[in-house]
Amino acid sequence: MKISVIAIKYPQLVEILHLQYGLPKDVATESAATFLRTFRAQPDDEAYELNEWPAHLWRNSLPKNYRHIAKKVSEEWVKLRFQYLALTPEVIHLLETLREDYLLGLITNGPSRAQWQKIDRLNLRDYFDCVLVSGDLPWEKPDQNIFLEACKLLNVEARTCIMVGDKLETDIKGGKEAELGGTVWIPLQQDEMESDLPDFTINKVTELPEVLPASPRLKRSANVTNDC
Repeated sequence: MKISVIAIKYPQLVEILHLQYGLPKDVATESAATFLRTFRAQPDDEAYELNEWPAHLWRNSLPKNYRHIAKKVSEEWVKLRFQYLALTPEVIHLLETLREDYLLGLITNGPSRAQWQKIDRLNLRDYFDCVLVSGDLPWEKPDQNIFLEACKLLNVEARTCIMVGDKLETDIKGGKEAELGGTVWIPLQQDEMESDLPDFTINKVTELPEVLPASPRLKRSANVTNDC
């Protein structure tokens, strides 16, 4: 079931609801899954303060007799979320190494406030030469214009760029339609269907140097997406 798959991605969240706040395990799983599904469908609502929106979604996701804990649960979830999203030392090393020979750009879809919160909390601007959030622009992936805008900001030609992403329908399709020099797909799950759409498929982002041009004289800008 989709609902179980979503909840499993945050097992600690289910445990917090169950052990810390006393929700039965099945109710905790259902509540976490409902919250995550609704948050991913709408990660921000400008009618609410940025940190109040998740609390509002928690109030609607928890059983009525537990809604009084929504704010506390929301605070716990925010801490967990950024722990899950944090760059690992291996990824930080990869980005720092790549920047010695390449320009790096980040393109992410989503509402402006929510995406910039992630970008700033994770210090992503320290590792990229340009950052584009679709909520600030007239386009989002897979519209080719958002990829071409990144090329413009990096002052490079599209044919000298490589798109790296985990979503075929936005990252890879958009990179192809923008006629970038190459696309690299990192499937989120190992059992995802094979596809001939990307030029390369790798299992994890740290394998990226294996498919990049061997000569550092061939300056390509690797556009790495982050979807969370």
